[in-house]
Amino acid sequence: MHRLTLFDNVQFIYELQLAELELQSFGVDFQIDNSFRDFQVLNNSDEIKDLIKRRTAYFKMVDGEPTDYYQIIQKNQTRSVNQYLTHWIYPYKGKFHPQMIRSLLNTIGVKEGDRALSTHLGANEQDKSATVSQPLSNSEKCLQHTTILDPFSGSGTTALESQLLGINFIGIDISPLCVIQGKVKTESIYVIDEIEKLKNEVLASVVGGLVKTDENYYKLLDTLTKDEKVKNFYILARLLAVSDKSRRNRDFVNSFVKNVNLMLASVKDYLQIKGKLNLKLGNINIEVGDARNIKLQDNSVDGIITSPPYSIALDYVQNDIHSLIDLGYDVSKIRNSVIGVRGNGRNKIDLYNEDMKQVYKEMYRVLKPDRYAVIVIGNAVYQGQEIKTVEFTIEYMEHLGFELVHNINKIIFGLYNVMKKENVLIFRKIK
Repeated sequence: MHRLTLFDNVQFIYELQLAELELQSFGVDFQIDNSFRDFQVLNNSDEIKDLIKRRTAYFKMVDGEPTDYYQIIQKNQTRSVNQYLTHWIYPYKGKFHPQMIRSLLNTIGVKEGDRALSTHLGANEQDKSATVSQPLSNSEKCLQHTTILDPFSGSGTTALESQLLGINFIGIDISPLCVIQGKVKTESIYVIDEIEKLKNEVLASVVGGLVKTDENYYKLLDTLTKDEKVKNFYILARLLAVSDKSRRNRDFVNSFVKNVNLMLASVKDYLQIKGKLNLKLGNINIEVGDARNIKLQDNSVDGIITSPPYSIALDYVQNDIHSLIDLGYDVSKIRNSVIGVRGNGRNKIDLYNEDMKQVYKEMYRVLKPDRYAVIVIGNAVYQGQEIKTVEFTIEYMEHLGFELVHNINKIIFGLYNVMKKENVLIFRKIK
C-alpha cells in the first residue's frame, strides 16, 4: 500500500480539496489518515506510484521518496516558497499560486503528450499524440497537441507550470509587459548560452554609465543580438531595476547587476532540474492579444485556466506604469483597452460585466466540447460595495452552456484588503 505525505505548508481546506481532486483525476483510490497529513493508496501499482511522483502538486513524498514537484521547488533563488525557478522574475500584483495551477492542470485532466481527459470529471475521449520538447513559433502548431489556454496570461504562472508538465500552452494578454514576463520565464532556458555570452558586455555598459537612458540601452541590445529571446531577458532585467528604483528607491545599477545574476541563476536551475528529472517541456506561445477577441479556431483548445483582472478595484496599469513608459508604450492607450478600467461608478461595473460576457463567449467558442474551463475569481470591493463577480460569472457561464462541476473557496492574502477570498470555479462545456 503506497503511502503519500502532504507538504508541510498545506494548511487550508482548499489545498486538501485540490490534493484529493488530483488523485481522483488519476483514478487513485485512497483514504486519509486521521492526521490529514498522510494518504494511503488502495489500488497499488507501479504505474500509479510513478504518476503520483511525477505530476502531483501537494504531495512531497511517495513511500518516502521525493516527488518531482518537491525537487523542483528546491530550485529557488528567493525566500518565498512559491517563487521557485523563474516564477519570481518581476513583481506582479495578484499572481497565481503555482502549486494550485499545477494541481488544477492535473484535475482537469490535461496530460503530457496526449489528449486524455480526467475520468473523475466525466471525460470520454482518449486521443494520443507525441509531445514536442522544443518551443514552437505559433499557436496553430501548439494546437497539434494537448493545449491549455490562458486568455489573461499575466505574469506567466500557468505558462510555466504547463511547460513543466509537458503541456502545450497558448497565452494572450493585453499588456506587452506581461507578455515579456511570460516569454522570459519560459523561453530563456533555450538560449541560456547566448544570454551568458552577453552578460559581461551588458553589465559593463550599465555599470560604466554608457547606457544611462532607456533609449541607449535598447539600442545597445539591438546591436548585440537579433535573438528576441535573449533580448527579452535583458529587457526584463532592466525593467526589474526600473521597478526596484520606482517602488523601493533602490540604486538602479546595483539592482540591475543583482537581478541579472539572479535571473541567470534561476534559468540555470531550470535547466538543471529539467535534466535531472528528464522533463519533456511543453511548447509555449504567448502573444499580445485581447481576450474579447481570441484569434483561435472554434473547438480548438483542450482546457482553459485563467483569472480575470480585478481591475475594478486594482489598477494594474498604474502598478506597472514605470516599466510601460520605459518600454515606450502609450500608457493611456493601454489603459483604455484594459477590462475594468473604463467608466466610473455603476457604469464602470456594467462595462466590466459586458466585457467579461464577451470573454466568456470566446472561451466557450474555442474550448472543445466536454472539456474544462477553470476561472479563479473573487468578489472585489469597489467604492465600499462588494461586487458580486462570482455569482455573475457562474450565472453567465451556465447560460452559455457550461456546467459548474466544482466551486472551491480559497482564502487569499496580499491584495490590500480589497478582497479576502477567491473561488476556484471548474466548468465543463456540455453543449
